[in-house]
Parts: sequence; structure tokens; C-alpha cells
Amino acid sequence: MSTGLLTTLALFAYLVATGSVLLRIFHPQGPHFKTTFTAAVAGTVLHMLVLVSMLFAGPGQNFSLLNVSSLVCWLITVAVTLTALRTPTILLLPVVYGFAALMQLAVLLLPHSVTVQHFEHHPSLMLHILLAFIAYAVLIMAMLYSFQVSYISTKLKQKDFSAVTRHMPPLVQAETLQFRLLLAGTLILGLALLIGAVFLDNWLAKENLHKNVFSLLGFVVFAVLCWGHARLGWRGRVANLLTISGAFLLTLAYFGSRFVREVLLNTL
Repeated sequence: MSTGLLTTLALFAYLVATGSVLLRIFHPQGPHFKTTFTAAVAGTVLHMLVLVSMLFAGPGQNFSLLNVSSLVCWLITVAVTLTALRTPTILLLPVVYGFAALMQLAVLLLPHSVTVQHFEHHPSLMLHILLAFIAYAVLIMAMLYSFQVSYISTKLKQKDFSAVTRHMPPLVQAETLQFRLLLAGTLILGLALLIGAVFLDNWLAKENLHKNVFSLLGFVVFAVLCWGHARLGWRGRVANLLTISGAFLLTLAYFGSRFVREVLLNTL
């Protein structure tokens, strides 16, 4: 089966999953979860097949900006889908599945550049990148949960209980999961940075300076937030602001220089 057909099928599956949630997001009985998760699982499997064909096309690995973005999107989508099986995350599902659908559309429409790597010859680099991707996915999930916590908290303060259905988690449970994700993502990110600093020879090279500086700044923001929550009880608006700031810094680190190099410079 061609990559284009697989991508189209993944796009359709994600759209079905998104629509099945949005159509009944505030319904007392909630969305049709069998339809939602069947479509979501189909979308993630098809998405994975697309990734395999794009990442491992020819010798080495093609880690272009589009492929890396699609990989991170897949990690987040899989993680949110698995989390939703145990914890109500109705507000997050249409956002995640909708973005995954947009990513499939980008794969179909945008030109495919090639950035060949040979990670099999550099296991420490492969481990560093794998941990960095996982950390980013977990911390983006924490940011999404912070939006959900903010929404639930606002509705409870307004005594608008009709908007807080049984398919949304209790506020305390949502906050607990948010900060667990923050702590886990921060620890994984710290480990990724440590491995990079110790084992990679070009860690301080000019081409990596942008990525490393913004990654370190993002780690500091998340570490301060975890400390502030544990020691000073930070939550609510302060926690949300720091979470968004840290996620923004990591996004600049992971995709900023790639976007300039692979998109802007190629169009000039």
C-alpha cells in the first residue's frame, strides 16, 4: 500500500475520531467512545505505518522537520489515547486528534525534504534523541492537561456544573495527573540533556548551540515549577504560565532551527 493512501486513510480515521467527540462533547452520555477509540486506534496504526515508510526510506533515517513533527505528534496521540482509557480526557481528545489530522494533511501536501542520519552508528545519540522526544511528548501532554484543569476550575468557580460532565475528570485528579506528567517529563528531559552533555562530542558545536540553550532553559523552567509545586504549592495560573513557557522554549529548541534551515532558507 502506498504512503499516500496510508496517509489519506490515517487522515480520515483521525477526522472520524475528532468528529465523534465534538458532536457530543457536552452530551450527558458523552461521545460514542467505541467509535472514537476504534477510529483513533486505526489512525495511530496507519500513522505509524506512514512514519516507518518515511523515516526508514533508503539507507539511514530521514529525520526531516516534517518527519520529526509527525513522529512527535504520533507519540502524543498514542499517549493521550492510552491515558483516556483510564482517565476522562474528553476536552483533550478533539485537540489531539484534530492536530494529528492536520499533520497527515501536511504530509500529503508539503514537499518532503531529506535529512539522512545514521543513528545505528551512534547509540548514545539515538538514546539522547529518543529520551528528548519522549520528554517533549510528556511535557506537551502536561500542558494540555493544564488547559483542562484551567477550564474545569473556571466552570466550578462560575458554578456552571452543566459544562463539567461525568466524562471529565475531577479537578483534583486532573491536577494530580498534570503534575505527575510534569515531574516525569522534567526528569526524562534532564536525563536526555545529561546524556547529550556527557557522551556527544559536538554538544557545544555552533550548529547545536540554539537547541541546547533553549532545551536547558526549558528544563530550568520545568524544574523550578516542579520545585515550586512541591515546596510552595504552586498551581493554577502560575503553574499554567510556567508550563506554557517551558513548552514554548522546548518547541523553539526542537523545531526552531530546523524550521529556519529547512523551510525559510529554502524558500529564499
